[in-house]
Amino acid sequence: MSTDAGKHAALIEAQFSAQAEAFARSPTLHSEAALALMVAAGAPKLSDTMLDVACGSGSVVAAFAPRVREATGLDATEAMLEQARRLSESRRLTNVQWLQGDACVLPFGDGAVDIVTCRFAFHHFERPEVVFAEMLRVCRSGGRIVVCDGLASVDPAKEDALNMFERLRDPSTVAFRTVEYIRALFTDAAVTEPETRHYKHPGTLSGMLKAASPANGDVERLRMLIERSVEGDRMGLNARREGGDVVFETPVAILSATRL
Repeated sequence: MSTDAGKHAALIEAQFSAQAEAFARSPTLHSEAALALMVAAGAPKLSDTMLDVACGSGSVVAAFAPRVREATGLDATEAMLEQARRLSESRRLTNVQWLQGDACVLPFGDGAVDIVTCRFAFHHFERPEVVFAEMLRVCRSGGRIVVCDGLASVDPAKEDALNMFERLRDPSTVAFRTVEYIRALFTDAAVTEPETRHYKHPGTLSGMLKAASPANGDVERLRMLIERSVEGDRMGLNARREGGDVVFETPVAILSATRL
């Protein structure tokens, strides 16, 4: 592992160890409607195996588990995997397993898995094309690849403003990308034309400030950036003032395709 890659891995470990419990409790991150879109994109069968890459606290695996033969979650952070184990135990899921590992070197053979998913993690990857290639490698021919992430605006100024904010909010963020960037990963690969599902992930300034672990503890700068973004929708989040708070919506896309 290079020095830079090691530094980024340490940032991931620090951020998600600190966030693990709050992440697991977040109702918006694990809404049934959003998870249902992931399951629909994966088109699971009861005979299938599935793998969720960068599984976090395990809600995607838990959503698929009743609909597949075996579901596996892989994450780099032990604190997140502990939350995932608690979730599977609380739901009495008996066909799941949790693995600690690197998304760039998946511990599976070629074509070993029927459905491979990744949700809300591509913006943390320094080389998303490598992770996507690994997802493709371990997916069998005829299986499904599903990638979900928040999106940056196609307006370069709004894209830059969003990523400046997100890197301050969570220093392990590399970049939120446009839907065209993610789609290109699919169109350059041995998969069918990707299907795209869209939804909005809601947030509030007050809720974000409670959950954030910003660089240098700079909570006031986070507040200022969100408040300023209301004028002219500077980050592409449809930020607006409601009831003494600022509410905003992160655009999200789920892209899915069949492995050829």
